Amino acid sequence: MNDRMDKQDAELLRARSRTAFDAQAATYDEGMQGEHARNLYPHVLAEVTRAVAGDPAPRLLDLGCGTGALGELVLSRLPGARLTCVDLSPRMVEAARMRLGDRADVLLCDAERLPFRDGSFDAAWCNDSFHHYPDPERAAFQAWRVLAPGGTFIIGDAWQPAPARAIMNAWMPYSREGDVRIYSEAELRRILGTWFSDVSWHRVGQTACIAVVRKGV
Repeated sequence: MNDRMDKQDAELLRARSRTAFDAQAATYDEGMQGEHARNLYPHVLAEVTRAVAGDPAPRLLDLGCGTGALGELVLSRLPGARLTCVDLSPRMVEAARMRLGDRADVLLCDAERLPFRDGSFDAAWCNDSFHHYPDPERAAFQAWRVLAPGGTFIIGDAWQPAPARAIMNAWMPYSREGDVRIYSEAELRRILGTWFSDVSWHRVGQTACIAVVRKGV
């Protein structure tokens, strides 16, 4: 995002996302709009659990936490975890705070502008929101920055084969939900590989993928 128009475009995309997810917050846990994210919950949960195995009190970060439903599942599996959640949507943040109460810190903020110190977390995840980020390289850097050495970053996101992906990406600029891009495996590996090592990627069904990366020690 180097020039003024790019910044304006990015802010427009963020505003669209904020408005869309504010509108979806009340029905996201049961409605069609949250179905893709919910289908990824068990896969992301398994990766988070694997990433911090043996740590009785891991410091965890949920980027784009939505209603806090996935965070709640993580806490049920890792009851000693210290969980922080962030989201761009005020209504989603409100829903997550109601769900999680004092079991987590829930903040209204942008995943591309995290307010945390370097090395604050042992693992972080981003479920079904990475394709909304106007500057995915910056978001990847921010995740890398706030992770401790050896920390793990997990992304669950949308995926499509090349022909369908090309069609969807041509439509994305007109999306009312602030969608930016559906990434290929190669694109996601490139974005994450700038900062992280041990990049792994696999498909989940026909429309999703999981990427797991680690910060060097």
